[in-house]
Amino acid sequence: MDGAIVISRVGGPEVLEWARRNPGKPGVGEVLLRHTAVGLNYIDVYHRVGLYPLALPFSPGVEAAGVVEELGSGVTDLKVGDRVAYTGMGAVGSYCEARVFPAARLFKVPDAIDDATAAAIMLKGCTAEYLVRRTYPVKSGDWVLLHAAAGGVGLLASQWLKALGARLIGTVGSPEKGELAKKNGCEHTILYRTEDVAKRVKDITAGRGVDVVYDSVGASTFMGSLDSLRPRGMMVTFGNASGPVEPMSPLLLAQKGSLFLTRPTIGHYYVTREESAEGVAALFQMVTSGKVRPHIGGRYPLKDARRAQEDLEARATVGSIVLTV
Repeated sequence: MDGAIVISRVGGPEVLEWARRNPGKPGVGEVLLRHTAVGLNYIDVYHRVGLYPLALPFSPGVEAAGVVEELGSGVTDLKVGDRVAYTGMGAVGSYCEARVFPAARLFKVPDAIDDATAAAIMLKGCTAEYLVRRTYPVKSGDWVLLHAAAGGVGLLASQWLKALGARLIGTVGSPEKGELAKKNGCEHTILYRTEDVAKRVKDITAGRGVDVVYDSVGASTFMGSLDSLRPRGMMVTFGNASGPVEPMSPLLLAQKGSLFLTRPTIGHYYVTREESAEGVAALFQMVTSGKVRPHIGGRYPLKDARRAQEDLEARATVGSIVLTV
């Protein structure tokens, strides 16, 4: 029997409970995967509290790295002992020591990337990939506002944006996080708790505004994000750390400069095996080339997932958080 974190009712971190279970045998097109590291993400909190409802009971978590332990029939692209990683829609359940998983949704990890790094970058790194390459393809010289620039997605996206030649403004919660954001690609930082973000953005850009805003915070930053854009700029809201954005009239976008608004999710950018493989390959290339250097800000034993989520919700973490198995 292997261990897993199980949620039987929605609620606070106290609903995360350690349990023993049999992961089962792999069927057609599946493998038995022995996890070595699990990534922690804010979507895990959304699942736990019921913002994104899942059938109960369930194990949270949407990314991990591990080793193939057993092959089901029909699996030809993998072998026992291969180091692999995964993320994406339908991947919920990674807070466990072992699980059966579809082979077609696993990606071999390059030798130059260790397991903890692989687990830390799959969701956050693939999110950064589709945001800066596909949702709004950033060009050299573009002005970009990135919220939570010292967070898990933020640090990866900052480095990627710098490599693309963007002029990057990042919001952070403390001077210490501001220094970290600057070391990872931000040209300017704004302390969102004490400064007027839109005013600072307009000052920095000489009244122009930014071409695109990437906002994972949600309710508390949404209006300021819209006010930070240039006419016909794009607002990309991709998270709800402060709560979901209230409904709004499309007329507001016209009033604020004929703005574009999108709410992307990874599940609509990593749909087919082909586009998923292309996105993961782009991420791995950025990491192995040194253009993106993942920052693991904390490691917790899998059994301590409750404490890890408490620290994440308290915004007491920086970079990516990994649960070790």
